[in-house]
Order: sequence, then structure tokens, then C-alpha cells
Amino acid sequence: MHAHGYATHSATEALGPFDFERREPRPQDVAIEIQYCGICHSDIHTARSEWGKTHYPFVPGHEIVGRVTAVGSEVTRFKAGDLVGVGCLVDSCGHCESCNEGLEQYCENGWTGTYGSEDKIGGTPHTHTFGGYSDRITVDEHFVLSIPENLDPAAAAPLLCAGITTYSPLKHWKVGAGQKVGVIGLGGLGHMGVKFARAMGAHVVMITTSPGKAADAEKLGAHEVLISKDAEAMQAAMGSFDFLLNTIPVGHDVDPYMNLLKRDGAMVIVGAVEPLTRVNGVPFIFKRRTMAGSLIGGLPETQEMLDFCGEHNIVCDIEMIDMQDVNAAYDRTVKGDVKYRFVIDMATLKNGAA
Repeated sequence: MHAHGYATHSATEALGPFDFERREPRPQDVAIEIQYCGICHSDIHTARSEWGKTHYPFVPGHEIVGRVTAVGSEVTRFKAGDLVGVGCLVDSCGHCESCNEGLEQYCENGWTGTYGSEDKIGGTPHTHTFGGYSDRITVDEHFVLSIPENLDPAAAAPLLCAGITTYSPLKHWKVGAGQKVGVIGLGGLGHMGVKFARAMGAHVVMITTSPGKAADAEKLGAHEVLISKDAEAMQAAMGSFDFLLNTIPVGHDVDPYMNLLKRDGAMVIVGAVEPLTRVNGVPFIFKRRTMAGSLIGGLPETQEMLDFCGEHNIVCDIEMIDMQDVNAAYDRTVKGDVKYRFVIDMATLKNGAA
């Protein structure tokens, strides 16, 4: 099937119009007309080969929402017209221990990313997967998710990455009523962490270096704001948190945050995928604290998250852009100049070249 999208052909080249082929639906496939696609910072890192060498041409996008246009003969969960989503994964081995537990994101034989991964299914001239900055996509039914119809589909798109990245650790560590939860960093991930923790019944504290973000944090649902540069406030908060969700995207000293935890408290890293600058054993040892990491969720948990969002009317705070403005949006994302996620209106693909 012919597809139109935006791609880059090198680490230094801007994204621009690109025509390519999607596979025809197999019996277990779902064909989707993409309506919206969020911009994740991972898109930018990969487009610019900042996480290792990227295979070009490269079509980003793994926060996809659209309508089903056709289904294969073996598809049972979807029909034409359904509102659906596709997140970071489009395939996994399906038989390892993790896959059998519905934890495809930890597939022991390597999952297939929505973009930039070796295309193990084939059916097109290209050898690597192309993402959602395009007008259509074909995906195995198992990796397609149902989007609640009561949600704004554009604002639901980033739930497929930013949403599940924050929901998964909160659910795994059983965050809920009676707990004091800190969300460190107010950005694309952090603002979703605040919304989810609040909806789960926790007492939510936004922890940020910027006093200017306090009002926004409270609007999002934070009960309190703790300024991490305020030594006196940090000292007063020591040992008072049950759980910390750390969304800081770069390496940093974790000790000041670890000291905020109660005995047996946990801090989960979801933002930094680079070395932490300092980790001292003392805050762990003397209070039996834990520091852990968490990826996205598997397909069952991602659907659970979307259903939770439907029940609580939770979506991302977004700024909608035309496809032709994607390169400027990349630069603004790098500068942190967005509240809190860009989403591309794919109808604007028809507007012509950049």
C-alpha cells in the first residue's frame, strides 16, 4: 500500500516529505489511517543518531492514533471505523517468559519498535520499520490498542508513550491512597505522572527546580510543590515520601532525592537513559531504600492504562502542529519549549511540501 509521510535521510538533515510502501494486511493485521501522532523526545534522539547509528531513511513516530480502515480475515477485536492506537512496539517473539506474561516490552528475544527496527515481517521494499509520521500503517492485531471514544483523540496520542511510561511504574509499585508520591520534573512525562498519581488517590508533590512551574503543577493536580534547589525545604521533606517517579531526562545526582524517601521507599527512573552522575550507597543502605528503572508497559497494561484514562478523562496537555512545522517543533522540544507534548495533525500532510 502506498504511504506518504515525513522522513530524514541523515543525522543532520531536516525531516521532509517521503513516499514509501506499507505491507498489505495479512490475515492478522489491522490497517489504520493515522489521524494524529505525538512527538516524543525519543523520535529526535533517533532521527539524529544520538542513541547509536540510525538506519536511514527514517520515519519517526510511536504515539499513533487513527481509525481502522480494514482488517484481516483472522482479526476479531477490531473493525473498520474503530478508534485505535499504536505505541512503541509492533512485534515481539510472542513465546518468551516476558511475552507470555504480557510484558512484551521486556521480550527476551528483542521486540520490534514501531520505527527504526529490523522489519521481521517484511512485505515491503524497505528493511526497517517506519513510524507514524505518515498517513497510514499496518500492524498486527496484538499490537493495536482500543482508544476510548470519550477521549480527545489528539490529546490521547501521547498516552501511547508518555502515558504508559509513567502509568506502568505507578501501577507496578502499587501507588494509591494513603501514600505520599513525588514526581520529579515537570515535562512530557512528569505532567502525566502527576495526573495518574492524583487519579490513583495518592497525595502528589511535584518536585522541580523551577518555582515558576508551581502554578502549572497545581493545575495538573499536584497537592504541593517542592523546589529542589531550596535546601531548607528539601531538608524538611527528608524521609517523608513513599514513592518517587523520577522523570529527569539527563544524568544527575540522585542522592538528594533518595534522602526524601521513607524507609523501604522506592524511586523509579523513567527519564534518564544516560549515566547518572552520582549514586551513593548510604541513602540506600541505612533506610533499605530502592532505586529501580521502568520502561513502557506491555500490551495488556497499556490497554488498562487507556481504559483508566477513559474512566477518569485523562489525556495529555498538547500543542497541535501541522506536519510542515515538525522541524521547528523538534528544536522547541529540545529547548523544553512546549506544554507538554507536540501532536501532529496528519490531515496536514496533504498541505504540500515543507
